[in-house]
Amino acid sequence: MFSDKKSKPSNTNQAVERNILAKNTTFIGDIISEGDFRIDGTIEGSIKTSGRVIVGKGGVIKGKTICNNADIEGTISGELTVNQLLTLKQTAKVQGEVSMSKLSVEPGAIFNVNCSMKGGVKELKHGKGKSEKTA
Repeated sequence: MFSDKKSKPSNTNQAVERNILAKNTTFIGDIISEGDFRIDGTIEGSIKTSGRVIVGKGGVIKGKTICNNADIEGTISGELTVNQLLTLKQTAKVQGEVSMSKLSVEPGAIFNVNCSMKGGVKELKHGKGKSEKTA
């Protein structure tokens, strides 16, 4: 009934942490994490995460960002690499180099970038033997 053994919490049941940079806060430097980020302040540097980056309406990122998913309402200038879905809300302003797998843009968003999409090339066949490649 009683035991000296204590059960250890399983890593599989842990929730992903969400890091928040609050409004009127400026961070200068590089961030590396496994968790999600919500940015309502300013980051000057780089962010690398296997989670989601959310930039609020007043949020600003100046530098390099690498993440799995991103939801942008604020401003990003620099290099942005999104492994899966990049969502630009109506108030988003993005400038620089952008690479992503999928893109969703609401009307009103400013997307002034050199853009590349990964993994989207499919071969289309027209009739006998003719083929065409498309992104």
